[in-house]
Amino acid sequence: MKQLDVRGAAHIDDVRIRPYGITDGPRVRRMSERLSAASLYTRFFSGTPRIPDHYVGLLDRLDHWDRDALVGLDGDEIAGIAEYIRAPARPWRADVAVLVTDPWQHQGLGSTLVGYLAQLAARRGITEFDADVILTNRQGLQFVHRGWPSARATPDGGAAHFTLPLPISSPAGT
Repeated sequence: MKQLDVRGAAHIDDVRIRPYGITDGPRVRRMSERLSAASLYTRFFSGTPRIPDHYVGLLDRLDHWDRDALVGLDGDEIAGIAEYIRAPARPWRADVAVLVTDPWQHQGLGSTLVGYLAQLAARRGITEFDADVILTNRQGLQFVHRGWPSARATPDGGAAHFTLPLPISSPAGT
């Protein structure tokens, strides 16, 4: 996949979007320095003090078909990452997850990453994303409702589960 130019999309300048690469592990680990405890909790659903090593290991084993990720780079550092994991029993569906460093939150980076990831997934036969959002993650819930205005949540403990049809109507214009 070629590098995507997102200058002018939302409020994002000088951010490059590209596929996650095998040399990105150290960049992902350094993201922890720019993530609050709340950001880590809403992404990993636990009180981890940093991005878990097992997560970085899973990213390093992407196959770029059933499991893929895009990163947003600010210079040489990852400002955000969005990934999908295809459901083996339902190959038209995939779980989606997003992580954006605190300085880049509210700038449209997460929306842009998910918009491009949805395009990529759709080309690979995925027609729906599944997303789990902790109920205290107001930003995440607002993001889902902006991109999928008709989305309805199914309660799942302290989280809301969404099934989101592709393509999305992206506020970032993707």
